[in-house]
Parts: sequence; structure tokens; C-alpha cells
Amino acid sequence: MRCPGCGHEDDRVIDSRSVREGQAVRRRRECLECRHRFTTYEFVEQAAVLVIKKDGRREPYARDRVLAGLIKACEKRPISRQQLEELVDDVERDVLSDTRAEVSSRDIGEAVMDRLQRLDEVAYVRFASVYRSFRDLNQFMDELRGLLEEKRREP
Repeated sequence: MRCPGCGHEDDRVIDSRSVREGQAVRRRRECLECRHRFTTYEFVEQAAVLVIKKDGRREPYARDRVLAGLIKACEKRPISRQQLEELVDDVERDVLSDTRAEVSSRDIGEAVMDRLQRLDEVAYVRFASVYRSFRDLNQFMDELRGLLEEKRREP
């Protein structure tokens, strides 16, 4: 591992711990040349899952894209980055962990929206407005009415 400070290749591991419910290892390292400390993550490499887009195109699943959409939807909301990371982990466990080589963007989007609705309704509506491509105020209002109906049915 090259030091991000000086580029030297020798370092030592200072601390190691399991993250993402045992799915990854976080390591704190120290460069033996310049003493710069940095963090690395180690994951099991999984076979690439292809996402089937609405128009039929296929592209590799990109966790960062899902997380970026959530971060935008949750802007100025009381939701931590950790909560969003956990939400994406949960979606990946449910949608991507089976043996399918391909998954539809619809399956991913619905799984994200299901969890986001339970986490924060405002962020849910923001995410849904982009994901479902609301074209006018009526579609937006229909989504809000559905949300209110679900709220009324809750005990």
C-alpha cells in the first residue's frame, strides 16, 4: 500500500477492526518513511452485478451512485451519514446478495424508498420525486396523499 503522503510502499498496521457488520475490515496504517497515518478498507471482491436500467441498458452496480442520491434527498435533514451507509448496506444485502447476476434499477429504487420512508418522510418524498420522475404537481400530490393514507392506517 502506497502512503498517500510520500508514496513510500512500506507501512505498518496500527489498528484493525471489523466494519459493515463484518463485511469489511478498517485498518489504520502508519508509513514507515514519513510517519503519515491513513486509513484503508478491505472488502471481499464480489462478482459484478449489472443493473438493468429503465431503457434496457445494463451497467455495473455503483454503491456510490445510490449513496449520492440519498445524500441529496437527505440534505438538511437530521440523518447521519452512518444511517445512510447502513441503509445502503441493508439494500445491498436484500437486493444484491442473492445469486442474480442482474437486478433491475426498479428493484433497487423500491428497496431504497421502502427503507427511506421509515427513516424520514421528507427525504422519502424528495427521493421519490427524482426516482419516479414526477412531471407535475399532481403526481407529487398523489405521492403525498398515499403517504398520508399510510399514516392514517398506522396504529
